Amino acid sequence: MKTNSNPASSNVSRWSEIKRKIRKTFYWSIALILIVTAIFIFWKYFYTFSDGYRAGLLQKFSHKGNIIKTYEGEMILSSVSSNANVAIASEKFYFSVTDKYLAQQLDTIQGRMVIVHYKQKNGVLFWHGDTEYLVDSVKRLR
Repeated sequence: MKTNSNPASSNVSRWSEIKRKIRKTFYWSIALILIVTAIFIFWKYFYTFSDGYRAGLLQKFSHKGNIIKTYEGEMILSSVSSNANVAIASEKFYFSVTDKYLAQQLDTIQGRMVIVHYKQKNGVLFWHGDTEYLVDSVKRLR
């Protein structure tokens, strides 16, 4: 009885099996890297870390930027007021706005007391503004 034990064909089949495993591992690694990168980008730029309200004096609102213009605002959040209704101890709240209609509203009520609703992101995309606070609504107090 003759046995067909060709060492060359055995080495070829072993080598093709190794190449298949390497290729499969490479594809799984690339898929895992893409999934982790997508999750990180979502968490960094689109996930809302916190949201809430801030009340204060709308001190400044502008449309600025060299190439991509964004709407940026600044509010004074007063914690203590004097008898003349002047803020003694205050903190500034910087925010960005992405909605043009809301930007028009804010532009007309500068210098007034307002309440804004904001969403805080973990990171800033340059076309969304300069700050991680994105204001999505405003209510005028006086």
